[in-house]
Amino acid sequence: MATKTLFNSVVNWFIKQRIDQIQNFMRHPIDTQRGILFSQLYHAEDTEYGKLHGFSSISSYEDFKNQVPIVSYEDFEPYIERARQGQKNIIWPGAIKNFAKSSGTTNAKSKFIPITQDSLEKCHMKAGKDMVSIYANNHPDNQLFSNKNLRLGGSAELYEEFNTKFGDLSAILIDNLPFWVEITTTPSKKVSLMSEWEQKLKAIVEEVVHADVGSLTGVPSWMMVLLQRILKEKNINTIGELWPNLEVFFHGGINFSPYREEYKKIIGRTINYYEIYNASEGFFGIQDRSGSDEMLLMLDYGIFYEFIPMDQFSTENPMAIPLEEVELGKNYAVVITTNGGLWRYIIGDTVIFTSLDPYRIKISGRTKHYINAFGEELMIGNVESAIVKACQETGASVREFTGAPIFMEGNESGGHEWVFEFNTAPDSLEKFTQAFDEHLKQVNSDYEAKRYNNMTLKSPVIHKAPEGLFYQWMQSRGKMGGQNKVPRLSNDRTYITPILELMKSHF
Repeated sequence: MATKTLFNSVVNWFIKQRIDQIQNFMRHPIDTQRGILFSQLYHAEDTEYGKLHGFSSISSYEDFKNQVPIVSYEDFEPYIERARQGQKNIIWPGAIKNFAKSSGTTNAKSKFIPITQDSLEKCHMKAGKDMVSIYANNHPDNQLFSNKNLRLGGSAELYEEFNTKFGDLSAILIDNLPFWVEITTTPSKKVSLMSEWEQKLKAIVEEVVHADVGSLTGVPSWMMVLLQRILKEKNINTIGELWPNLEVFFHGGINFSPYREEYKKIIGRTINYYEIYNASEGFFGIQDRSGSDEMLLMLDYGIFYEFIPMDQFSTENPMAIPLEEVELGKNYAVVITTNGGLWRYIIGDTVIFTSLDPYRIKISGRTKHYINAFGEELMIGNVESAIVKACQETGASVREFTGAPIFMEGNESGGHEWVFEFNTAPDSLEKFTQAFDEHLKQVNSDYEAKRYNNMTLKSPVIHKAPEGLFYQWMQSRGKMGGQNKVPRLSNDRTYITPILELMKSHF
């Protein structure tokens, strides 16, 4: 008991210190951001990239904007590749030892995101502590430190090449976590480091069913797979029966709205849900208020933020603006400069600001994940909102989905084709389709205009997928677990065609 009391005292002291620091950057956001920018520039002025763009001569944000270009991964890849081959002082001082292998870019290659020691400690790991600190500060009666955190990452296998390591971000984090984290988390490091997904899932279930789990951390879709497997293996109705002390799910990676009702059913009682916004490139936001649907933009992780208004994003030379110039309710592409050696890098996400004091955001979509084959400009936020509405009207619950255009042929109008895999099927697929279509019209005027009298867009075509379809498809692509996500929207038929073919041939 004395040891537990001492541990809780130390934890509470740390939480208070960190909450004070968070409140400080909330009060002084612009000063915090400018301090980070010039610290990064000074730190990297003698790197090859720093010399090329004259970091040492930059004395204002205007200088920075004029001298350093905005880049995509494809633009920046040659520098990353040289750093990955072990060359020093390319984009960050010294050698970079770790690279997070992320999802493919538009030309189907994998991305290798540099993870420096600075970004590892001052961004990714710091954020993990903050996630717990913010929650504990909001819930003083929490029992978080008396129970285990169930973490669910991706493939935890690290590969070595050019004397550097690469793998999923979760692999790099697990490889570098302090010893005390192993004591407070489940599954064990040994199981977490397993690479083959099916064997790993079985081993996770065998371990975690014997743990007293108080919190979950992971992507909602993959965590759902694990929890459903546990229900089946234990022959129980709800997760709450197994883990009576479960109190919070820290989730990120995809929108939680389509999963919320299903989680209520599967857990069987009320718990807290806290959203986090993390990626291989950095950790950006944490929900800081219970019951909120917005996240606090974390401003002291060694990341300098800029934003491109989405109505300018596709122009020849899109102009980015700093944090102090953003407006409420506008859709922005996120540009970051980081202690991981990324300089004015477009991460591919879009956000909307819901508050400017402090700066809070919602993820609104991706710069490339949309359907705009006919001028309808359908974004993921529109779709997820329509799914929630259609589920409410038909008693359905969606597990996975993807959508793509049906291109015009001859005199035929175009359309959108969807594959939905349901946890609970709608009472009528036709009714679900109608509700989905009608709500898309309500939330997107461009879509509504194109649907007028079926002139440009026909009614959407929705296929009900058999159970396990998306799981098998992801397995066939070697994209199991962790940060691997089913592509929700595509402006071509790259994803939906093989999914439909798999559906016909295997089910």
